[in-house]
Amino acid sequence: MNPFFERDLARTRRHFFGRTASGIGTAALASLLGRDLASAAGDKGPGGLSGFPNFAPKAKRVIYLMQGGAPSHVDLLDWKPGLYEKHGEQLPDSVRMGQRLTTMTANQKSLPMLPAIRRFERFGECGRMLSPFLSHTGAMADDLCVVNSMHTEAINHAPAVTFFLTGSQIPGRPSMGAWLSYGLGSSSENLPSFVVMTSRDRENSCGQLFFDYYWGSGFIPSKFQGVRFRGQGDPVLYLSNPSGVSRELRRTVLDDLAAMNRMKHQDYGDPEIETRISQYEMAYRMQASVPELTDISTEPKHILDMYGPDVERKGSFARNCLTARRLAERGVRFIQLMHAGWDQHNNLPTQLEIQCRDTDQPSAALVKDLKQRGLLEDTLVIWGGEFGRTPFGQGDITNKLKHGRDHHGRCFSLWMAGGGIKPGIQYGRTDDYAYNVVENPVHVHDFQATVLHLLGIDHERLTYRFQGRRFRLTDIHGEIVIDLVA
Repeated sequence: MNPFFERDLARTRRHFFGRTASGIGTAALASLLGRDLASAAGDKGPGGLSGFPNFAPKAKRVIYLMQGGAPSHVDLLDWKPGLYEKHGEQLPDSVRMGQRLTTMTANQKSLPMLPAIRRFERFGECGRMLSPFLSHTGAMADDLCVVNSMHTEAINHAPAVTFFLTGSQIPGRPSMGAWLSYGLGSSSENLPSFVVMTSRDRENSCGQLFFDYYWGSGFIPSKFQGVRFRGQGDPVLYLSNPSGVSRELRRTVLDDLAAMNRMKHQDYGDPEIETRISQYEMAYRMQASVPELTDISTEPKHILDMYGPDVERKGSFARNCLTARRLAERGVRFIQLMHAGWDQHNNLPTQLEIQCRDTDQPSAALVKDLKQRGLLEDTLVIWGGEFGRTPFGQGDITNKLKHGRDHHGRCFSLWMAGGGIKPGIQYGRTDDYAYNVVENPVHVHDFQATVLHLLGIDHERLTYRFQGRRFRLTDIHGEIVIDLVA
């Protein structure tokens, strides 16, 4: 397709008025009115689409604790006591039903059943059965909605994570946070609407990578992509001014750059030029807001203790969870934490407990912290991976230290809390082998549609026209799981 014609197709009413508006007075007026206009429009912040949210939202923001590598539902969230009697028995063909396996177990001579490493315990008034490895999570069981009937077609990590975050296994689509920034706009003047933080297990037990397209904007303007905060050095690259450059000089340089960029925009009408202007301005404001945000020295000792000792280590999952709460307080709409280390093919007996020790307490502390501050009711917290793990063992299950589980997408679990989700419930059911969904299946697109619904968005209406077609996060699929909604 002709790129100039494509540009004209992408041009919106907002682009038109952006080109024809003249003078800095218009920009100043928009800045002064932005906050009032956002309040009048409901939860839509400056820059959001007209008509969004489509109805009153239950959640204003999302904190997504993405557990990369796929936590084992068999060992953590989906209690199957009958597997102890089947220990070492071959997975029946009637249960497998010809499902394809990864190359890591496809040629394995047998598929021996492997029960949970530790017997589950009962938590909360709701009586939720969870692994003792998740004792901190269990302590807030009455606030959780555990979904045991998730399923996906993806069988490898990167396509599966991409599917959850963008609605497609193939990179190139906008991520969930980008969609929300595009539709709902920003509710923070001094921070991005979409922030990403990454961490990994200290043992570096698996080699899962974090790809930029996990928080990318795909084909929508790049100003909606996630801003990654780093664990070391400046939280954001080039946040500090170079030696000899004052904040006043930086302001003057940005004003001159903005003037030149506006001249170029008048000539070409490229929306990416507007992105460049707005991102330079956001970066300038972040020079003041981010250092204060990431300085946890003002947090009381009892709060730091709640998140665990690892909270003092920059770049840790615990530190990122605390920062997520601070971001939520400051109006950031979508906060995506990505933690790697769950890909336990041959170190399940040793690494699973360590991984839970690093992530269980901070995850629970985040929910508790939000709740005691009155933020949980309109903050949706999500915890889960890209798929589950096989209920049969990979490797020699008689070796007490060295065996694991393979990838499994036919069924797996995640939990959610706050933001309009029904608390204290367990939804969906798998068979006695934790291999297939037998009741209330929830597909990835159903999950995405439900998250958007909680944010006041009809998932079929949040679209973007690209290459002659209107795309959306849920593609052409997705049903709202209304039973999950409070």
